[in-house]
Amino acid sequence: MSEPGAEQIRPPATVILWRDGAAGREVLMGQRGAAAVFMPSKYVFPGGAGDQADRSGADVDLSATCQTRLSLHCPPEAPDATTLARAALRELHEETGLRPAPGSAMQFVFRAITPPGRTRRFDARFFLVSAQGVIGDAAEFSDATDELSHLHWIGLAEARALDLPFITEVVLAEITALLAGATQPGVPFFDNSGPVPTFRRL
Repeated sequence: MSEPGAEQIRPPATVILWRDGAAGREVLMGQRGAAAVFMPSKYVFPGGAGDQADRSGADVDLSATCQTRLSLHCPPEAPDATTLARAALRELHEETGLRPAPGSAMQFVFRAITPPGRTRRFDARFFLVSAQGVIGDAAEFSDATDELSHLHWIGLAEARALDLPFITEVVLAEITALLAGATQPGVPFFDNSGPVPTFRRL
């Protein structure tokens, strides 16, 4: 548990939904509101904090390797791997109106903890999921909430030109390599939980 007065670190989860576009691989991104307390006007992947309902529900397709990696370097009160994956999928649906096709694999590809001193701090996990067979309106996003605006599919190279948070730029570089066939020697983890920033591989 956190010590009294310590900054709360929330554990959100994010889905990077990708598909094959006419000019190459594309990802789904949207823009946060200009009045948002955290990362206003930045382009991000769909995601957000979990809630109690995510602790139960439908099974998710997580490999044993992903489950193990999601459990490493976590505080005792941290959500388990399945809860994190459910939170990511719920947030994806709320923010875009989309659900991956049944049985779509979720690949845990990145983790980062926000450095101390920020307005809000997060221990964020990123999942890469194929949009093949996606359920919902993947063109107009008619069932999406208004949390993200300008939802659109964008090529990996073009996405780098958007107004992105630093960590999103790093994640984009990672998934660009993965979707080009690279393998990970462990999931990158930017660990800012302590006084000294640490880069790990999970």
